Amino acid sequence: EPGRVYLQVLGSGGPELGDERAGSSYLVWLDGKARVLVDMGPGSSLNFERSGANIADLEAVLFSHLHVDHSADLPALIKASFFSNRSRDLPVMGPDGNNLMPSTEQFISRLIGDQGAFRYLSEYYETGKRSDYKVKAVNVALSPLEANTQQLSDDIQISSIPVHHGPIAAVGWRIQAAGCSITFSGDMSNRYNTLARLAQNTDLLVAHNAIPEQARGVARNLHMPPSEIGKIASESGTKALLLSHRMLRTLERESSTTGFIQEYYQGPIHYADDLSRYALPLAPQN
Repeated sequence: EPGRVYLQVLGSGGPELGDERAGSSYLVWLDGKARVLVDMGPGSSLNFERSGANIADLEAVLFSHLHVDHSADLPALIKASFFSNRSRDLPVMGPDGNNLMPSTEQFISRLIGDQGAFRYLSEYYETGKRSDYKVKAVNVALSPLEANTQQLSDDIQISSIPVHHGPIAAVGWRIQAAGCSITFSGDMSNRYNTLARLAQNTDLLVAHNAIPEQARGVARNLHMPPSEIGKIASESGTKALLLSHRMLRTLERESSTTGFIQEYYQGPIHYADDLSRYALPLAPQN
């Protein structure tokens, strides 16, 4: 239904300093309320505030993976919730662990559990301690390479699928609300070829443009070049594309990036900036 669903970019950058952008973070609005937060990179908590969002309205926080540039502001959000009127538990969902990364549950426990770095916030995690709500960690399985769908609330459905981000545990997310869908690639190389399935006929695919076309080696093992983004958008029938996780190595290369994508995908292509908003479904570009 037009006008009910918005995507707002809270962070359109990556892990480096100098891009003048917050780390990856996205907010899905439904009927004037901020309902789902996807990733929470550095600086995104300030942009959450600037967006006018209310912590009490969130149905869930979803993590694509737990690199610093996607997760560092979570403790800031939990601390800030003390000053909000939140009274219901907050699901925080993200990938299970592997030999390099903790599971989402371990990550949160090591941040705000009894032995955590920010153990002074442990009332929000440990049972038996008094708090207005608890953070409920949910691990998303990294195998099989299939989509897993669940109902988040009466009007929001979420799906995840494992994606290849080098050796890092990572998942892509899809959010469906009021007849609209937004799919988030997170950081990925597409070596698993899973994202096009998750993004089938999605209204908006938020794809991370972290490397230029000619990147090789470690960068290419972690991230997808523009041509791969174009192939995924084409194969999935994506209706519009939003490029984010913009880095110094891809900023100022938008025209060549667009060119590589358009070899495969002819739909609308947008470039994300912090606090930009997109009403769904997007109007076609002229």
